[in-house]
Amino acid sequence: MLVQLSDLHLRPGDPGPEGKLRRAVALVAAMDPQPDAVLVSGDIADVPEPEVYARAREILDQAGLPLTAIPGNHDDRDLLVAAFGPLPVTGRAGPLRVLAVDTSLPGRADGRLGDDAIEWLDSELGADTETPTVVAMHHPPVLTGIRALDAIGLPAADRAAAAELLRRHPQVQTVACGHVHRTMATALGGASVVIAPGVSSQLRLDLRPDDDLPIEMTAEPSGLALHVLVDGGIRSHFQSVADG
Repeated sequence: MLVQLSDLHLRPGDPGPEGKLRRAVALVAAMDPQPDAVLVSGDIADVPEPEVYARAREILDQAGLPLTAIPGNHDDRDLLVAAFGPLPVTGRAGPLRVLAVDTSLPGRADGRLGDDAIEWLDSELGADTETPTVVAMHHPPVLTGIRALDAIGLPAADRAAAAELLRRHPQVQTVACGHVHRTMATALGGASVVIAPGVSSQLRLDLRPDDDLPIEMTAEPSGLALHVLVDGGIRSHFQSVADG
């Protein structure tokens, strides 16, 4: 079982996001059965300072589980790598294989999957064509219908390349993403695309077809995702995290 936490948005001197992360980690630590690993799918920091990543690592380690972290658009890649280890990542979560790539662009809110990430994924997936696999990235490789988030997502060429990659590698059952601060599920190239809720905040759902709508957050509770292998297929569950 793989636990996915996303969009922590820790800031120096702000106890709010840190408290939400602590409650999420406490929930993970109390799960029965225990998960096999934790994935953090980007935006660990809202303000990327070294102490923020050190604090995040300290809190996440309290779950006592193997940990994979990838950058989001708010993160500093070098600081994240210094705290959590090199990218991209090939790992395991019990019976699941986990491949994690970086879609962040320094100084920008949108992302890129790019040729290097596609080639790396193609090679890694070609080396093991049988194990049920989760591919993790911050920016979803799909449009969500939320215009403000789609404007800072992946370009059409990258979405098409991801779809073709997934069609070639049906062992990838789930693509686990963040960035949107809302739970969402769809499909691409034969795989499920699952967007985890945010730990720090949730986005107000706005599906109006306007390009100048603001990004607004709501008071909905924090949440996390769980990816579990059941009867040979990955099932994704979502759990809210109560405040206080």
